[in-house]
Amino acid sequence: MLKLIKLEWKKNNIIKYIRNAVILAVLLCLFIYALAFLGIANDPDGTLDAAEGMNTISAPIELFTSMSFLIFTSVMLASFIVSAYKNKTMNLMFSYPIKRQKILASQMTAVWLFNFAALVITKLFLYASVSIGSRGMQSPFLIDFDMGDLSFYVQLLMKAVVTVSMSFIALFVGMYMKSSKATIIASFILIFLTQANIGDYSLADNRVFPIALTVISFIFAVLSIYNAETKDLL
Repeated sequence: MLKLIKLEWKKNNIIKYIRNAVILAVLLCLFIYALAFLGIANDPDGTLDAAEGMNTISAPIELFTSMSFLIFTSVMLASFIVSAYKNKTMNLMFSYPIKRQKILASQMTAVWLFNFAALVITKLFLYASVSIGSRGMQSPFLIDFDMGDLSFYVQLLMKAVVTVSMSFIALFVGMYMKSSKATIIASFILIFLTQANIGDYSLADNRVFPIALTVISFIFAVLSIYNAETKDLL
């Protein structure tokens, strides 16, 4: 499996995605820093213009990193898998003496591992930047995290797992509709469903929802590959 994962990274030019992930991380850092310390989220009178529950700096960090990397992961899955079906390169992969399910699983794992690592590193980069900036600058946001606390890292890792895993739902939609665009559109819909508020209620604040969503995501991952041995190519 490890050899297949490395093959996928090499075949799809992973350096390009590393570069794009770095650019995304830098842009997110600049935006969060401006949000936290340069007053771009303030009203003209200097008070913070934020919805209830969004007055802590971790809220926009989690929101924007989750949105960005859910889309980023879905784009990679569309390129690695759905587009491979469409441009017939999957035909060559399936000609190898390896089960189709294993090939698809390696592709999905290659994308998942890359984006999990990229998301974790990006979040740490953003939180560290805010932590350093807060030592010399005032922020209208409440600095509500402690990078010296073990629970901070546990929650960060768990949230990264949920975010990246959600892309498997988008992948299933894209494979079912035989469209890379459908994969990406599905990721936007997932963002609206998981991050939007209904009054004061938000699924993002529900403690049970991330666990349920992760389980559902992996069910969709299994559904995406379980009949690969018998179904025709897209």
